[in-house]
Amino acid sequence: MGLSVEQLHSCLHALAADHPPVAAALASHGLPEPRLRPRGAGTMMRAIVAQQVSTKAAASIWNKLEAACGGDMDDLARVAATPFEVLRGAGLSGQKASYVHALAEAVASGQIDFGALPDEDEAAIALLSSIKGIGRWSAEIYLLFAEGRPDVFPAGDLALQIQLGRMLGEEARPTEKRARALAEPMRPHRGALSILLWHNYNIVAL
Repeated sequence: MGLSVEQLHSCLHALAADHPPVAAALASHGLPEPRLRPRGAGTMMRAIVAQQVSTKAAASIWNKLEAACGGDMDDLARVAATPFEVLRGAGLSGQKASYVHALAEAVASGQIDFGALPDEDEAAIALLSSIKGIGRWSAEIYLLFAEGRPDVFPAGDLALQIQLGRMLGEEARPTEKRARALAEPMRPHRGALSILLWHNYNIVAL
């Protein structure tokens, strides 16, 4: 699971004590709720299905995918053996169907064990990213939401870049490289920072 309420709020209070812009953001919009996802391949597979589609569409596709794979998405051997055409029939694009197969095959073959990822964040990101269809952003999101890694910072996220720029008074939206540099002083609590930024972005967008 991700950062608990207690962990998240403790990290944010620590950041606020040292970084006035974080303190101001908390004063303006309050403390965010945690983002918790179950640990395991199912959460990563959901992330693949949800790429570039609406939340509603992703939920519909997931339900169809579960039915197509026998109702148990945790049976990775069965998912890996599900014909490509059946995955396509559930609403996946050809590209996403290949990604779902790649992930299922990686787990079923023992190439990756979601219960024993490397403790070092960059090593875990590298291992997850070695699977077709999982990029750095997806790996970082998984490690933050499902594993509660406290210093993971998905700097490639557009909303995160926008809100970080706003919070720190940047004239333009920071690039991924610039966002990482701006967040560097906020180690080892950049995971909590990410959740705060998404929280504030969603409020501002309303």
